[in-house]
Amino acid sequence: MSGPVSGPASGLEELEERGNRGGLEDRGDRGERGERRDRGGDDRPGTPAVPARAAGGPGEPPVSGRSPSGPSRRGAADPVKTLMHRHRDLCEQAVDPLEIAAGLEAHGVTDRTAARFRHRDVFSLAEEMYARISRDTGTPVRHEAAAAPPMGLGPVALGLLPGVLGAATVAGLRLTEGQTRLAVAALGVLAVGLGLRAMLRHGPLSTGGRTPAGAHTPGTRAWTCLLLAYALLGDGLLGAAVTGGPDVLPDGTAAGAWPMATAPVLALALAGAPAVWTAHLFAAGARRKMATSCGLEEFAASVRPLLLGTFGLFLCALAALATVCGAALDEPAGHAQTLALGALLLLARLLTVHGFTRAPAVALGVAAMAEVTAQACVLAARLPGCRLLATPVDTLVALWGPGSVQALVCGAAALALLVHASRTLTRASAHARAEEQP
Repeated sequence: MSGPVSGPASGLEELEERGNRGGLEDRGDRGERGERRDRGGDDRPGTPAVPARAAGGPGEPPVSGRSPSGPSRRGAADPVKTLMHRHRDLCEQAVDPLEIAAGLEAHGVTDRTAARFRHRDVFSLAEEMYARISRDTGTPVRHEAAAAPPMGLGPVALGLLPGVLGAATVAGLRLTEGQTRLAVAALGVLAVGLGLRAMLRHGPLSTGGRTPAGAHTPGTRAWTCLLLAYALLGDGLLGAAVTGGPDVLPDGTAAGAWPMATAPVLALALAGAPAVWTAHLFAAGARRKMATSCGLEEFAASVRPLLLGTFGLFLCALAALATVCGAALDEPAGHAQTLALGALLLLARLLTVHGFTRAPAVALGVAAMAEVTAQACVLAARLPGCRLLATPVDTLVALWGPGSVQALVCGAAALALLVHASRTLTRASAHARAEEQP
């Protein structure tokens, strides 16, 4: 701006710059400042007119002590371009605007912050950033990237693998005796473990590059194995311990002095397929919600029912599998403890898949240690003067049976993880596109 217009325009711009948040918004253009100058002052009530000589008269310095061109250059800066420069790696590596929106939310950018960039929400801000980076780099805009890829036959087959191996192991235990049964049990546990490992390394239940290597909290696998071992042998040991046993080792049947709960564990193994399907359904649904949402709060409100609905579907499938296994093996189905442990394991895996590893490790560790502590208290109560240690466990077993300890402990841990998941898995940053599943 030149001539006599320079002085008052610079003074008004400096006054508006002081009330701006971080200098990101430009309150008024040059035409509006010209209209206010023609009216003889500012439109704001109580603000007197600024004479031209007060800001830029001959021989007098500007009001701000800067050259008249200083504030103009500052007001002409593009705040969106500044934000793109700050998150250059995110913009260049994003495959669609939704990934930029998720990354911005992970860095603390909210819908209120986006309003300072003259956008209604983070998603519209991310669309402009993606359009600019695509224009600058020559990369075409990919609107179809919002759709989640369909689940192939490989993950489905891997989801069925633990259940098939578990059913074969149970059949082998029913048809063998003595040392042969022990060998079948050892081979069956190894085979089911390898099947679970394959299922968790591929498909919707794999981290897929989202969780960096080494980010898993130490002990997570150990806690999971301990919980599964307790589901197989813990209830029988606890029931025998409260009556003064056990006097013999488990014989691999449900009718021995130390019975094995094969029906609940087989139901959990067969639940691998529903877990894979549930994880894919949740990921695909969240991706669609992300493409149609107009704000972070709207996205969270739409994803929360999706999370609860898919979680409920998994529990229904697990309850049906427990009923079928109990009837086929002529054993107690153990619905309470089976559902509690299945819910805990699924929520822990969903959180881990989306990059949240600490809370699942803590929940699994607390549940496993609580079960071990309950067993230790019953055994330690046999020492002189320590009878009171077993009182809480004896009360639970007397009221609801040996499975009540596992149901209570795993149910409380699963409830805590569900509350945590309803807050973390409903964020857009939790659904940023990971590397393609192998």
